[in-house]
Amino acid sequence: MRAKSDFENNFIGKDSWRVFRIMSEFVEGFEKLSEIKNAVSFFGSKRLDDSHPYYKLAYRTAKLLAKNGYSIVTGAGPGIMEAANRGAYDAGGVSVGLNILIPEQQVSNPYVNYLLEFRYFFVRKVMFAKYSRAFVVFPGGYGTLDELFETLALIQTQRINPFPIILVKKKFWQKLLDWFKEKLIKEGTLNRRDLFLFKVVEKEREILEGIRKFYKK
Repeated sequence: MRAKSDFENNFIGKDSWRVFRIMSEFVEGFEKLSEIKNAVSFFGSKRLDDSHPYYKLAYRTAKLLAKNGYSIVTGAGPGIMEAANRGAYDAGGVSVGLNILIPEQQVSNPYVNYLLEFRYFFVRKVMFAKYSRAFVVFPGGYGTLDELFETLALIQTQRINPFPIILVKKKFWQKLLDWFKEKLIKEGTLNRRDLFLFKVVEKEREILEGIRKFYKK
């Protein structure tokens, strides 16, 4: 049997100890987020400033939801995340940030009043999915799409209970939705009923009403 090199031994050792760090993030997340009630998570691009229409809409939406008793949860960064935290903050509501510690340093925006920090994306994603009553998904990039598609897959496969997933601004999402219909459904890789796992809206009032209607049913 070949003896393990020093490199292999060090790598295995580091991975073994990493399990405890992962466990500590889960424990802290479960303990702290279990205190947050009626959480609605916002996702969207971090690259949009406060002059952008999407930023303004995210701000108004979060403010409206906070005034109606919902806690607002984001990834704690700039852009859409900041807009949502800011809306909750200005409404006097609960403004939660789940910050990720990555090489491209992300500093929590100043409107978070309840902050948790994570080293591992997958732990952070569990927290979003486990404690959210709804996802509000604004236009964004890879990170936004990652959160969206993983959660859709979890609901589709019945690994988690369904909850409202609301895409904001049809114009942004339309070509993706067309691709679902014209390619995935046509090729048989997606079932038509899976298109009902989410809805698309334009205005903040539709988001509030969509969440209420889902849970009233």
